[in-house]
Amino acid sequence: MTSYNFAQQADEIIGNYHLPNDLDIEIFKDNGKYLGKIIALNGFEDGQTNDINNPDNSKQNDLLIGKIIITNLEYDKEEKQWLNGKMYGPEKGMIFNLKITEIHQNEIEIVGSKYLFWKTMTWIRI
Repeated sequence: MTSYNFAQQADEIIGNYHLPNDLDIEIFKDNGKYLGKIIALNGFEDGQTNDINNPDNSKQNDLLIGKIIITNLEYDKEEKQWLNGKMYGPEKGMIFNLKITEIHQNEIEIVGSKYLFWKTMTWIRI
């Protein structure tokens, strides 16, 4: 596989997605890693627009739109997955481990974990 094909495969994750919690995010690449920011709230948590559940009191007035909630996601060409990511969940103010296990034309499958608990979810490409 050429490095072009590798980069093309890794970059398949770039795009906009609708999450089960009604947030829309944009996944983009920065310095070889993938990040995600909130681009729409869609009535998230009954109209919440600020990061009111952030454990850092100084960030509780921060707007959710534009907030980076996915960091450090890297493509592993052996596993063909995006690994080592962190995701901030504004509904609980918690940070989870994140990996993206499958990508399809219109959706991706992600696994979020915290301690010994994990959850698989599907995000819809928009």
